[in-house]
Amino acid sequence: MEMSVGLSSSVKGGGVLKLSLCPLAFSRFNPSPPSSTSKFLFRKKSYSKKLTGRRLISKMTDSEVKAATSDSTAGKMIFQPILEDGVFRFDCSANDREAVYPSLSFINNKSRDVPVMSNKTPSYIPSFECRLGQQIVKLEFPAGTSFYGTGEVSGQLERTGKRVFTWNTDAWGYGPETTSLYQSHPWVLAVLPNGEALGILADTTRRCEIDLRTECRIQFISLPSFPVITFGPFSSPTAVLVSLSHAIGTVFMPPKWSLGYHQCRWSYDSQERVLEISRNFREKGIPCDVIWMDIDYMDGFRCFTFDKERFPDPKSLVKDLHNIGFKAIWMLDPGIKQEEGYFVYDSGSKHDVWIQKADGKPFVGDVWPGPCVFPDFTQSKARAWWANLVKDFISNGVDGIWNDMNEPAIFKTVTKTMPESNIHRGENELGGCQSHAHYHNVYGMLMARSTYGGMGLADRRKRPFVLTRAGFIGSQRYAATWTGDNLSNWEHLQMSISMMLQLGLSGQPLSGPDIGGFAGNATPKLFGRWLGFGAMFPFCRGHSETGTIDHEPWSFGKECEEVCRLALKRRYRLIPHIYTLFYMAHTRGTPVATPAFFADPKDPNLRTLESCFLLGPLLVYSSIMPDLGSDKLQPLLPKGIWLSFDFDDSHPDLPALYLQGGYIIPFGPPHQHVGESNPLDDLTLIVALDEHGKAKGSLFEDDGDGYGFTEGEYLLTHYVAELESSVVTVKVSKTEGLWKRPNRRLHVQLLIGEDAMLDAWGNDGEDLQIEMPSEIEVSKLISSSKEHHRLRLESIKHIPDVEDGSGHKGGELSRTPIELANGDWSLKIVPWIGGRIISMVHLPSGSQWLHSRVEINGYEEYSGMEYRSAGCTEEYNVMQRDLEHAGEEESVLLEGDIGGGLVLQRQITVPKDNPKVLRIESSILARKVGAGSGGFSRLVCLRVHPTFSLLHPTETFVAFTSVDGTKQEVWPETGEKVYQGNLLPNGEWELVDKCLGLVLINRFNVGEVYKCLIHWGARTVNLELWSEDRPVSKQSPLQIFHEYEVREI
Repeated sequence: MEMSVGLSSSVKGGGVLKLSLCPLAFSRFNPSPPSSTSKFLFRKKSYSKKLTGRRLISKMTDSEVKAATSDSTAGKMIFQPILEDGVFRFDCSANDREAVYPSLSFINNKSRDVPVMSNKTPSYIPSFECRLGQQIVKLEFPAGTSFYGTGEVSGQLERTGKRVFTWNTDAWGYGPETTSLYQSHPWVLAVLPNGEALGILADTTRRCEIDLRTECRIQFISLPSFPVITFGPFSSPTAVLVSLSHAIGTVFMPPKWSLGYHQCRWSYDSQERVLEISRNFREKGIPCDVIWMDIDYMDGFRCFTFDKERFPDPKSLVKDLHNIGFKAIWMLDPGIKQEEGYFVYDSGSKHDVWIQKADGKPFVGDVWPGPCVFPDFTQSKARAWWANLVKDFISNGVDGIWNDMNEPAIFKTVTKTMPESNIHRGENELGGCQSHAHYHNVYGMLMARSTYGGMGLADRRKRPFVLTRAGFIGSQRYAATWTGDNLSNWEHLQMSISMMLQLGLSGQPLSGPDIGGFAGNATPKLFGRWLGFGAMFPFCRGHSETGTIDHEPWSFGKECEEVCRLALKRRYRLIPHIYTLFYMAHTRGTPVATPAFFADPKDPNLRTLESCFLLGPLLVYSSIMPDLGSDKLQPLLPKGIWLSFDFDDSHPDLPALYLQGGYIIPFGPPHQHVGESNPLDDLTLIVALDEHGKAKGSLFEDDGDGYGFTEGEYLLTHYVAELESSVVTVKVSKTEGLWKRPNRRLHVQLLIGEDAMLDAWGNDGEDLQIEMPSEIEVSKLISSSKEHHRLRLESIKHIPDVEDGSGHKGGELSRTPIELANGDWSLKIVPWIGGRIISMVHLPSGSQWLHSRVEINGYEEYSGMEYRSAGCTEEYNVMQRDLEHAGEEESVLLEGDIGGGLVLQRQITVPKDNPKVLRIESSILARKVGAGSGGFSRLVCLRVHPTFSLLHPTETFVAFTSVDGTKQEVWPETGEKVYQGNLLPNGEWELVDKCLGLVLINRFNVGEVYKCLIHWGARTVNLELWSEDRPVSKQSPLQIFHEYEVREI
C-alpha cells in the first residue's frame, strides 16, 4: 500500500509525524483512480513544496495537524453514544477518533467527544472507504426515504438526485443547479417511509461533497479524518431538529423589531434619501421597522467610517429614524483597506490580526476599497479587536450590523476567494494553526460571532441583531441570514420558499430571500406575489441591486402597492405568533417555518410540496405561477382538519391561510412598526377545534428586547379551548414567568369553515364561552362568508400583467425561458435577448456546466470579432420547436436579425441516435443583402462564446491535441490564450474537472473554425470558436457545427 505524508499529517509532541494508511493523492475530489490513458489529467507541477512545507510546518508545531489514521481502508464505522439517547458518533477507527479536529459546529466540543451511557444501538451504521486521499462515507436507507437539509441550497425541496459541495462561495445570480452557495451545512435530514426521521452530520469544516444522486443513499466525501454524527431515528422530523439543537445550539433570541419588515437597497446613497424612503412608508401606511445602509455609506468603502458628504451626521440620521419608529442597520465587510493612516488598518497591524500568506506576510486581496487585508477571526485576539471596533461603532446609533462578502469574497481571482494556502493562526480549541482550506467555511461564522459579541459589549440591555451572508452549521447562534444575490424572476420566487425551508431544516430558522429579487427588474405581478407570501417568511426583507429600477412596495403601481400593504399588515398582525415561535426555537430548539409534510410525515404526497409552508400550525399556501392566483388553487392539505381564514383581506396575490384543527394562534393589531405595540392592545385568538372539540396554543410576551426573559421577566400563556354541550370554553390553562397579565380585552374568533367564524369578546385571563349555533345556522354563516369572499374578490383591483420591467441595463429577467430536455441534457434558453443559453445541465452526472444571468454570459454568439458584437443582445424568434415525442429528437431553431440583411441562426438538438450529445449548428445567413453589394454582406465573423461555470477552478483545466500533434494543457493562471494554424485543436478540446471526475468534450469541424480562444475569468472559462472573417452571401454562409458530450475521467 502506498503511504504519503503531506501537510495534513499529524504533528504531535517532538514533531513526530503520523503516516496516513489511506492512499493519498493531491487532487481534492477524484472519486476514482485515473485511467492509464488519462495522464494529462494530472497537473504537471512539483508537489515538493506541499510535501516538505518547511516554513509552514515550523509555524504549526504548536498545534495538531491531523491526518487519516484508519486501520483499514474500508469497512463499517465504529460508534459510540454521545450527547443524549439516540445520538451516535461514528469514526473510521479508534485512531481516527483521536485524529479529528475540534468541532466548530457543536456549541460544546466535549459533548461530541465524550461518550455517554446508553442502552441503545444505532439503527443505521455508515460504511467508509479511504481512497485517493478522501474519506468516503455512505449510509443506505429503505425505499421511500426522502432527503432534505444540506443547508443553503438552491433547487428543489426534496434533495434526492442532487449533489452539494460545501465551499462558501460568492454566487451572484445562482441557479437551481448551483452546487456551492454562501454557506456550508454538511447535514442531511432523512425522512423514512414510516414518518420517522434521522439527521446526519459530517462534522468537518473542509470542503465536503454531499452526494444524494442515488435514491435512498447518502454519501459524504471529504479529507480524512472526520466523524459522522447521527441523530435518531426519532418519531418525527421535529424531534430530530430539537436533538440537533442540543448539539449545535439554538437560534439567538431576536429582538422583536427584527421580525418586522426590512427595506434595503444597494444603495440609498444619502441621509436625505434614507429619510425620504422611511417617511414614505409612514405616509403610505405600509408597515416597516428597519432601513438598511449598504456599502456606499462608507468613506471610500472603509469599514467603520462614514462618507462626510452623503452621511455627515449618522447620529442625527438615526435619531430622526428612531423618532418615526425605524431601526438602522449598517454593513460591515471583512476586507480592511490597506492604507497607512486609516485607523482600522493601523490598529489591526499593531495587534497583528491579519490572515497571512505561507511566507508569513499579511495576505492582500482586492475587494471594494481596493487592496485589503483580512482579520484572522480564528484568533481570540482578532475577535476581541473586531468586537471592540464594533462596540465603538454602535455608539453612532447603529441598531444592527450586516456582515457581507465574508465567504470571504475576493475580486480579480478565478477562485473568487483567497488562496487555500493562506495561514490562520487559530487557537487550539478551534483547530490550531491551519491553512485557509481548513477554516474557509467557518470564516463567516467566526466573523458573525465577533460582531455579535461586539454588539453585546456595546449595550448589554439590548439583543444584538447581525445578518451574515456566509455561515456554517451553528451560525444561527450569532446571526440571521439571507439567501444571497438572487434574481428577479419567477424561478427564484419559487426557489425562495424551499431555500428558506432548507435552512430551517439545517438549524437556521431566521432566514429569507431578497424579496422581489436582487438582480434585475421585478414586474408588478412578480413583486406583489413575492411580497405576498414573503411577508410570512421568518426574516422579511426587500433588497435590490444598483442599476435596477426602484423596488420599494409603492414602485410598481397602486394595485401592487395595495397588495404589499395588505401583505405586511398580515405580518404585523401575526407578529405575536411569530415571536412566540422564535421564543420556542430559542429555548427548545423547535423549528419556526417547516414544509407542509411536518404536519403528516407519513404522507409521501406532501414531501415535495414547494408552494406552501407551516408557521407552527398555520399553513401558508401560495401560488408560484404567474397566471394562477391563490383564489384558483386546489391545495393539497395534510390529513385532518384545516380551516381557512383571512383578515378580510383576501387577494389572488396573497397566500391562502389555514389553521390546523386542534390549535390556537394569537394575533394583534396591524401596527406600522413593532414599537407601536402596547401590552394593553386587544389580544385576538384564532381557534380551530380538532375532531375531539379541543384546541391549544401559546403566547410569549416580554419587553421585546434585552435579556430580562432569562431571569423570569416574561409571560408565557398557554390557552386551551374545549367544546362541551354545544359551548366552547376558551381559558388559560397555565402560565409561566414573573410578569403579571395586562388588563386587556380578549377577542376570540372560532373558525367554523370556509372563512366563516364566530366572534366573542371578554377579558384576557378570564374564561370566555361561545355557544355553538345549530347546523342550519352554521350553514347560513358559511354561505354568507362565501358570498362575502366572492364579492371581495370581484371588487379588488388586480395587479396588471406587465411583461417587461423598465429601465434595466440589459433587459428583463422575469420572462420564462424555453426548456429543452432530452437524453442526457437539460437546457434553458432565453430567445428575447441573444437567444442565450443560460443553463446547461448534464442529467446523468447532475453537473451544471453553464449557468448565467439572462442578459450577459451563458452561451452567446457574435457576428464580429469584437466582444459583444451584434447577435448577443438581439431578440431571437423561435422558428421551429420540435418536442421529444415517442422517441423522436428534441430541438429548437432560433433566428436573430443582426442587421444588414443578415440573420444569426442556431439549431440546438439532442439527436435521437445519440442522446449523450448536445449538438449546436450555428450560421450567419444572408437574407436581404442588396443587389448593389453584389449579393455580399459586410465583413462578419461567427464567434461562438460560451461562458462555462467552474465549480473547482484550481482543479480545472483545458486539454487538447493540436493539429500538429502536440498535446496542450491550459490552466487558469495562463489568463487568455489564442490557438490557430497548426496549434488549433484538432477537432476536439476538453474542459476537465478533476474534482468532479468529469470531462466536457467540445467537438467541431476544423474546416469551419479559424481560431480558438480560451479566456479564464472569476470561476468561469470561455472556450470560443471563431470562423474566418469574410462577407457572406446566400450561397456562402458562415457556419460552425459543434457538439458537447460529458464523460467520466
